[in-house]
Amino acid sequence: MVEQTERQLHLGAILEGVGADHSSWLDPDLPGDASIDIGWYIEQARLAEAAKFDLVFIVDSPYITPDTAPHFLNRLEPLTLLSAIAASTSRIGLVGTLTTSYWEPYNVARQFGSLDHISRGRAGWNVVTTGLEGAARNYGREEHFEHKLRYGRAREFVDVVQGLWDSYEDDAFPRDRAAGVFLDKGKQHRLDHQGAHFSVAGPLALSRSRQGQPVIFQAGDSSEGRALGAAIAEGTFAASQDFESGRAYYADLKARAAALGRNPDLIKVLPGLVPTIAQTDEEAQAIAAAAQGALDIGKLLTQVGRAFNYHDFSTYDLDAPFPDLSGVTLNSYKGQAERIIRVAAEEKLTLRQAAYRFGQWKSDFVGSPETIANEIERWFVGRAADGFNLRVTRPGDFALFRERVVPILQERGLFRKDYAHDTLRGHLGLPVPENRHSRARSEPQPIAAE
Repeated sequence: MVEQTERQLHLGAILEGVGADHSSWLDPDLPGDASIDIGWYIEQARLAEAAKFDLVFIVDSPYITPDTAPHFLNRLEPLTLLSAIAASTSRIGLVGTLTTSYWEPYNVARQFGSLDHISRGRAGWNVVTTGLEGAARNYGREEHFEHKLRYGRAREFVDVVQGLWDSYEDDAFPRDRAAGVFLDKGKQHRLDHQGAHFSVAGPLALSRSRQGQPVIFQAGDSSEGRALGAAIAEGTFAASQDFESGRAYYADLKARAAALGRNPDLIKVLPGLVPTIAQTDEEAQAIAAAAQGALDIGKLLTQVGRAFNYHDFSTYDLDAPFPDLSGVTLNSYKGQAERIIRVAAEEKLTLRQAAYRFGQWKSDFVGSPETIANEIERWFVGRAADGFNLRVTRPGDFALFRERVVPILQERGLFRKDYAHDTLRGHLGLPVPENRHSRARSEPQPIAAE
C-alpha cells in the first residue's frame, strides 16, 4: 500500500505539558506542574528522539484569561525552553513559536540564530501573527493590529530576519592566526532595510549555522494566512479536522506555492494529531465516547469563544441556532472563526452542536495501533498530509503511539528507522539555503557599456 515515491512521513511532537484542553491535567500519571518542569520537557524530547521523530514543537501566545486552558496559564518561554532541550538531545529538531506582531526582527534573528548554533542546526521558527486582541495591551498598544496589516507586517518581518541571518558569508571568518586575520571584512554585510513596517541596519552579530538558516514554519488558515505560508513557509502546522478538509488545504497551499514559483514539495504539511489508541477498535471507540460524554459544555463554549477573541457564548440559548455574529470582531483567529460561522450556517447547527464540534479537537484517528497506522497512511498517500504533529500530554497515550504505532509505520517503509541526518533541514529533506551574498558573487555580472 506504500506509495512508490521518495516521500517520507514526518512526525513532530507538540509538548503541551498539562494540556491545551481542560481534562488532560487530571491524568494521575502527568505531573501537575509539567508545563513549567524542564525535566518533563527534556524527558519527552528524549523519548521522541528515541522514536526518531523529526521535531518537537513548543506553542505560545502572549495573552491569557482565567478561562484559558491549563497549559497556557503557566508555561515556559519557548526559546529559553528549547535551548535547554538542545543541550539534552542530539538529533531531534527544535521548533518554537514567536509572534511577528509584538517582537522586533533583530531580536528574533539573534535568538533563533543562537538556538540554531546551540543545537548545531536543529532550530525552526513557527511564524505567527497573534490572534488574541488582548495581547496588544501586554505590549503597550491600545488596539491589536488589524488582520490584513498583521500579515503584511509578518511577510516583511520574515524577509528582514532572513536577511539578517545572511549577514556573514559562510567563509567570512578565516581565523588566520599567522596572518592575524579573524574576519574577511568584505564578507560581512549590512542589511540597510527600509520598509513599510521596519527599519533595520544590521549586520547581525552571528554567523550562519550548519543548516544555513532555521526552518520557517507557519500555521495561519485564513486566506491571508495561506498566502503567507505559500510565500515563506518550509513547513505548516495545519488545522485540518478530517481527511477531505486536509486534502483541500494541502492542494490549495501547494498550488499557491507553485504559482509563486516555489517547489511545492519543499513545504511540508503537518496537521495536528490527537489519536485515541487502545488494543482494539471497539475499546478505543468506547474510550472516545466516554471522553465525549465527560466534556463540560461551559469549557467547550470558552474554546469556541477563543476563536472570536474570547467572545462570551454563555449568555446564548444553547439549543437555538448558532448566533448571528455579524457584530463581533473577526480580528482574532480569523480563519478558524470564519470556518465556524460557515459550517454552522451550512449544517444549521445549534450553539450546543457547534460547541461540541469546534470546542474540542475532532479526530478521525480512533482505534487499534493498526487502525491508527492505516489512517495515517491514508492521509499521507492521499496527499492530505506530509506528516503529523502529535499532541503530547498524557504519558500513556504517548507511549502507545511510540511503542505500537511508530513500529508499524516503520515496517511499512513510511517512516525512518534511524536518523540519516543531524539537522532539522536534513530530517525534512530541505536544502540548505545559499547565502544571498555568496550567490550574488557567483552570478555573472553585466558587462559595462563602453
